[in-house]
Amino acid sequence: MGDRSLLQYLIVALKGIAMGAADVVPGVSGGTIAFISGIYEELITSINQINFSLLKTLRNQGVAAMWKQVNGNFLTSIFLGIAISVITLAKLISWLLVNQPVLLWSFFFGLVIASIIFVARAIEKWNLAAFFMLALGAAVAYYITQLPPVENTESLPYLFLSGALAICAMILPGISGAFILVLLGSYKTVLDAVHERDYAILLTVFVGAIFGLLSFARLLKWMFQNYKNITLALLTGFIIGSLNKIWPWKNVLESKVFDGKTIPILEENVSPFSYPGDHQLLWAILLAILGFSLIFMLEKLAAKK
Repeated sequence: MGDRSLLQYLIVALKGIAMGAADVVPGVSGGTIAFISGIYEELITSINQINFSLLKTLRNQGVAAMWKQVNGNFLTSIFLGIAISVITLAKLISWLLVNQPVLLWSFFFGLVIASIIFVARAIEKWNLAAFFMLALGAAVAYYITQLPPVENTESLPYLFLSGALAICAMILPGISGAFILVLLGSYKTVLDAVHERDYAILLTVFVGAIFGLLSFARLLKWMFQNYKNITLALLTGFIIGSLNKIWPWKNVLESKVFDGKTIPILEENVSPFSYPGDHQLLWAILLAILGFSLIFMLEKLAAKK
C-alpha cells in the first residue's frame, strides 16, 4: 500500500470503473474484477483499516496520518471509479440486458471463464482440503443462483440485513450484490426509495451495507492471512457456481416489473439451438473470446499499482 503516482491512481480508478460495470449486471460481481486486476487483497486490507483506531490517529497525529492509515487515496480512487461507472454505464448495460441479453451475457461468460483460470492459478497447493473448498464454493454459489426470490418487504430490520448481505456479495468474487437484493425481495423497495427519496429506508440499507462491509472484510482478511490456499479455492468455486446465472441462452419462466422494467426472476438455461429467439451464436462466441482476452489485459494492468 505504498505511494502511487497520479497515473497509477488513474489506473486504480479504471479498475474501479470495471468493478462498477460488473456490479450493474445481476450475476457478475465487482469482487471478481477486483481480484483479477490485482487489487483485491489491498482493497480488503484498506477497508479493515476503517476502525476506532482512526480516531486515535486523528487526535494524536492529524488528518494526514489518518488518511494514510486508511489508504485514503486508494479507496477514493476505487469508489470514485465505481461511482463513475454506475452513473455512466448503468443505463447502457440495462438497455443491453433487455435488448441484447445473449451478447451481453456471452461477453461476461467469457470474462468469468478466464477469471476461473486466473484465480485457480493463484492456488499454490492442490490438496484434499482445496478440492473440498472448491466443490463447496461451487455448490453454494450454484444453489444461490437457483433460489426463488421472496416477496417484497419494507421491514427496516430486514432491509438492514439485505444491505449487509448485498454488500458482502458485492465484494465476494462470483456472487452479485444486485442479484442478492432480488433474491431477498428488497430490490424494488430500495429502487423505489431512491426515486421517492425515502431517507429512512436508504439510511437503513446504507448502515447495513457499512456494517456488512466492515465485518465481512475482517473475516476475509483473516482467511487470507491464515488460510490463503483454501480461501482461494473457495473463491474459485464461487465463480464456477456463478456460471449458471450468466449462461447466455435462457428461457424466462417468471418475470416481474420493477420501475417500469421487466426483470427476469426465474429462468432456465437452454442450448443455443433450443433458444426461442435468434441465438446469435457467432457473435456470442466472438464476444466470449473478447471477454476472455480482457482478463489477460487486466492481468497486465495488475502489474501496475
